[in-house]
Parts: sequence; structure tokens; C-alpha cells
Amino acid sequence: MLMEEKISVVINTYNSERYLDRVLSSVKDFDEIVICDMHSTDRTLKIAAQYNCRIIYHEKCEIVEPARNFAIQSASHPWILLIDSDEVVPKPLQRYLYQLIKEKRNVQGVWLARKNFIKGHFLHGKYPDYNMRFFRKDSVEWSPYVHSRPKVNGRTLRLPKRRKELAIIHLVNNDITTRLQKMNLYTENEIIKRSDKKYSLLKMFVSPYFRFFKSYFLKGGFRDGKVGFVIAGLDAFYKFVTIAKIWENQIQDKEIDDERK
Repeated sequence: MLMEEKISVVINTYNSERYLDRVLSSVKDFDEIVICDMHSTDRTLKIAAQYNCRIIYHEKCEIVEPARNFAIQSASHPWILLIDSDEVVPKPLQRYLYQLIKEKRNVQGVWLARKNFIKGHFLHGKYPDYNMRFFRKDSVEWSPYVHSRPKVNGRTLRLPKRRKELAIIHLVNNDITTRLQKMNLYTENEIIKRSDKKYSLLKMFVSPYFRFFKSYFLKGGFRDGKVGFVIAGLDAFYKFVTIAKIWENQIQDKEIDDERK
């Protein structure tokens, strides 16, 4: 296989033993697996060693984004498949990606769909959940902010959502308590990314409502019954908490400025 046809799988980990064996089993036939670990204390590294992964280390961060560029640039091959430690890559997607780079279509990045699950139930309201996960190493730059989208220098391709067999499988199984804990962490980081945003009272009301409407009605969350309703509600609450924290932060900054005057 020619150098330009090789793919490195990059995975950031921290205490990721729960799903890691299934994840690594799904990518074991790629050319390289790079594990960027934040000094796990569970069986993560032992599992990685069983699959002959190349292991590198990064200081522990609250969110994964600051470590992503480091992990990507540490890969040996020019094409990167970036996945989380709870995501499975189906074989049809693997075959598709190798065929894509073999055909040399002048594509620098590919938006991959993702199937999300909770308690084993496929979430219609979360599909296709596109993410930039396959790209040339020298063509993409990741922002250090939470849930940020990468900057791609060049042409990109979005896989059709009807091709569900090509979608990454996201093994989400967090209970509501865990989701709320993560929500608090992520919304704290949203303040940094969106600190200059201004929200009127009307927008504070409309934005969370539209987030619910989009998840539950437009994207088909109603097909998931009570689960879909709960997820749509949590999506709306995430938006509301983000806006509320940004507003609070701006008030605090103004109070500090006033005290300095």
C-alpha cells in the first residue's frame, strides 16, 4: 500500500476501559492506531497494549479539544480517522474510506454521520449528527474550545445520511445524572468560546425552545418515545444554561470594570 493511502486512527483517552476493547477491535485493521492518553488510572493502557497501539501522553484536560491537535500531529500517516473512545467504526465505512483515498478525489476532509444510542435504543433525533472525523493531517486545524468544529483547508465531502451502514456507532449510555455533570462542565467551557455573544430576553426564550423543537420534531426525536422527549429537553436545557452562564459572566465582568473605575 502506498504511503498516501495509509490511515492513522487517533483516539484520545482517559479512563476509557468501558468500551475500548470494542472500539479497538473495530479499527484493528487500519494502518496505525494512536492512543493519546491523559494518564488513565484504569485498564485503558492494558487494553490498548493488546492491540499494539502507539501510546502517547498529554496532560489531563477537562475537555478533549486541547489535546486533539497534539494527538493528530503525532500520527505517522497523512490520513486521519479521529474517533472517541466510545465509538465503533463499521467495516463498510473502513472499506469506503480506503476506496475514497485510492480514487484521489481531491477531498481534504469528510463529514461522517454518527448513530447515537441510549440504553441500546437508536436515537432518531440525534441522527445524522455529522462530525469532521476523516481528513488529511495537514489540512485541518482544531480549535481548543469545547464542541468546536475544525477549520478545513480544502474541499470537503459529506456522506449521505441514507447510507446508515457508513455511520460511526456512538455507544452512548450515560444516565441523566452523568449527562447533567457533563453539561455543567461543557457549558463552563462554552463561556470561553461565546463570551462575546449578546442575548436579548427574547432570544434567551426562543433559542432553547428552538433547540427542543429541532431535536424532537424536525429531527424525529418524537419517534423515540419518552427517551426522545427527555433528550430533546436536555438539549434545550443545555442551550438555556449556556446562555444563562454567558449572561452571568458578562454581568460579573461589568461589575469588575465598574469597581476599577
